[in-house]
Amino acid sequence: MLTIRNIALVTVAPLVLAAAGIAHPHGLSRSTASDWVQLHIALLPVFPLLTVGLLVRLWHRPRFDLAGFATVVAWAGAFVYAAFYTGLDAVAGIAAGTAVEHTGATASLGPVKRPLYDTGEALGQVGAYALIGAIAATAVVLLPKHGARILPGTVVLLAAGWSFVDSHIFWPRGVWTMLGFAVGFALLAWGAAGERSHRSRRQAPPPSGGR
Repeated sequence: MLTIRNIALVTVAPLVLAAAGIAHPHGLSRSTASDWVQLHIALLPVFPLLTVGLLVRLWHRPRFDLAGFATVVAWAGAFVYAAFYTGLDAVAGIAAGTAVEHTGATASLGPVKRPLYDTGEALGQVGAYALIGAIAATAVVLLPKHGARILPGTVVLLAAGWSFVDSHIFWPRGVWTMLGFAVGFALLAWGAAGERSHRSRRQAPPPSGGR
């Protein structure tokens, strides 16, 4: 039951983002500007929650060893991702949509939205690469404790993170990227929980016999 609850916790954000990607306008124009802005406002608190799938595995005080150092690196990567990808959402999403919505009917939209797109894309790439680093650092933390069980989830997450660099959540690849994150986080939660339960059973004291 605990594993099922953990899997639900770590997959909710990427599944919400996948659903949002299906509804995301394919392009920013005067006719889609209002929907573009409203969707990105709604997603402001959701994008940072993508890191929950990592942070729930690292919810402990780091020790003065390699795993402790990797824990701090993963925390830092998650923070950088949350900060910079929120910047992408704000600049290329909210700001660009608002600017296009209020641009005159005869004005060209390219000079209005292109600088905001470029700035947002640069911020988003910093955030996506930081998330990849956080995933790799999390694997360094978990591998000595849980062994090969965490490798499938790590591989899926690294692949999804690489796709995330330039896919955002746009259909189709962005939606599949978010579904990849959901699968990867679920596999990671399953791998870590399964090995931990095994160790707990092995280390539990034997039942005392009656006389």
